[in-house]
Amino acid sequence: MKNKIFYLLAFILIAFAGCKKSFLEDMRSFDKYDETIFTNEVQTGWYIDRMYNYFFVAYTTPTRQVVGLYDDSKTRMTEEIGGTISNWINPNKTLELAADADAYYGAALPASVTNNPYTRIRNANFLIEKIDGIGQSLSESFRNSAKGQMYFFRALQYYDLVRLYGGVPIITTVQNASATDETLKVPRATPAECFDQITKDLDSAAVLLSPVWSAPSTNYGRLTSAGALAMKSRVLLTAASPLFNTEWDNAGSVRWQKALNAGLAAETALTASGYGLYGSNAKDWSEMTFKSDNAFNKEAIIVQLLSSTVTASSGTSNSWENSVRPKDHGGSGGISAPKEMLDLFPLASGARPSTANGYVDTFFFENRDPRFYRTFAFSGSKWGIKSNANKATWLYRWKPSATGSAVYYGNNQVSSPAVVRKMSNPAADSAIGLNFSGTDIFEYRYAELLLNIAECYAAKGDNANCQTYLGKIRARVGIPSANNYGLGTFADKYAAIEACLYERRVELAYEGKRFWDIQRWMLYNDDPASGNNTCAKLRLSPINGTSRTGYYWQAKNFTGSDPLTAADRNISIDPDAAPATFNAEIAKLKTLYSSKLVMAPLDQAMDRDGTTPVNILFRQNYYISGLTGTILSNNPWLTQTVGWRDYNNSPGTFTYR
Repeated sequence: MKNKIFYLLAFILIAFAGCKKSFLEDMRSFDKYDETIFTNEVQTGWYIDRMYNYFFVAYTTPTRQVVGLYDDSKTRMTEEIGGTISNWINPNKTLELAADADAYYGAALPASVTNNPYTRIRNANFLIEKIDGIGQSLSESFRNSAKGQMYFFRALQYYDLVRLYGGVPIITTVQNASATDETLKVPRATPAECFDQITKDLDSAAVLLSPVWSAPSTNYGRLTSAGALAMKSRVLLTAASPLFNTEWDNAGSVRWQKALNAGLAAETALTASGYGLYGSNAKDWSEMTFKSDNAFNKEAIIVQLLSSTVTASSGTSNSWENSVRPKDHGGSGGISAPKEMLDLFPLASGARPSTANGYVDTFFFENRDPRFYRTFAFSGSKWGIKSNANKATWLYRWKPSATGSAVYYGNNQVSSPAVVRKMSNPAADSAIGLNFSGTDIFEYRYAELLLNIAECYAAKGDNANCQTYLGKIRARVGIPSANNYGLGTFADKYAAIEACLYERRVELAYEGKRFWDIQRWMLYNDDPASGNNTCAKLRLSPINGTSRTGYYWQAKNFTGSDPLTAADRNISIDPDAAPATFNAEIAKLKTLYSSKLVMAPLDQAMDRDGTTPVNILFRQNYYISGLTGTILSNNPWLTQTVGWRDYNNSPGTFTYR
């Protein structure tokens, strides 16, 4: 029988996750494949490399999320970044029509043959289905590796689909478009069925792949069994969480036990294979993403390799460096840190910042968790670039005249006295352009695996083991061990769960994880009618009704010349300096601020609809998106999600809990 033709969109491969930069010289482009491509290892390799491109080419900053899409819209719905507010958290918008639903799911033919979720799934299915038959001339180890990566890809794609839509059709074979084939009318699977398929695929990947590639010089960054085992922990943690688990409050819930078992199994296997927490202090913590660029890093379980080449056709660079750097660093302006983030991080003792614990928000930079000084930069912070290793950051403003516009020192016009600096390389070269950073992105770190385990123990009421695992995270960055590393003693399992979510906010800040934690725990609101009472249970204030806020450091006498002299700015707050030196520089900044600067409100609110300040409102039906009218009209056997309306304006009936 004539081979079926498998069509792919032709384009030039410019980069792909999971492949060494030297691979970029070897890629080819084809406009179509048939299964005979799997009779040749080189061509099969090109096929696999194209899959990495389809999945990860847009993954160029750590705050970007959702496989294949990779934009930062999810992060911008959290406390981490303020700004013009999106429809999903805008109190002046109500999203419930099919036309308002998230369009990630895909499009109708012929558009659907482009790079979208079910195209990526079909591509994975194609190799899995064909390679063991027509590829018998290939070595078994090669075929196993190829299939293992495809199972992993398929799991990643279904995981994001179920997180966004709560249940989607499960397709594990290659389907051909037909208007008459009734077998193609696959209904939406339940979330439980989706999670079962995802974990099954991850189990297959874990069996077929090795924990570390045997030729790391050419294969480092590709998906591994270590990654599959760790992903299984993340997936089952999501399945056990309140969004999908009505029995989440039952310490004996089988879902929490399955998630815990997966986490512990991953920890054992990964530790045996050389994975673990990188380094033993906060300096190591801050350097992990760039110190071992393109080489095995024990903390990196899933890593996106990026290129520093300035030739756009031969590599994809990390745009994060350019995003976080202020104007006087040669960057695009920096990411203003909302006050909610500055007030979040623990004190140096590990205790929560509060008035009772001596925290004064005016001096937010004093006596904080070591991670604070490596997550944020503020006036006086040492934050080097290649041309100036001792460069200091200054963020304040004044007015030259009563009628003039405000002047920002160094043209650093930011909406906060601090900006994000995490995952920034002090050797970044502004001369060639900070947007050509080659710093890799750690999509999954070993620290997250430990936090997953801690959360499972907390949900099961095992507070002692929860504290042990949270203690490992804090001990690595140098928080003193006193009072359980500042954690104290948890009053109950709810306090333990809340402590886990808090630690995730700090340890994983600006790594694209916060939205998913908010979503799976439904922390925007409580809605008893929908069975959502997690904020009350965890004794957390809902995010709804709050806003991301900022303020300026401003001259006390706002009108006049630059309030600070060169001598005033002779401050270099280096968290890697000796403690006495570091504390002396902090004290100098505190004195300088008190004498010459004040906190001033923003000219325009961080969170606004147009020019009108607003507070966050994320409605209950938003936790799981409906399907768009296009999908429903072209696939009329699919049902709309509860809380959403279909293209006929009828209420949805598909439930995800």
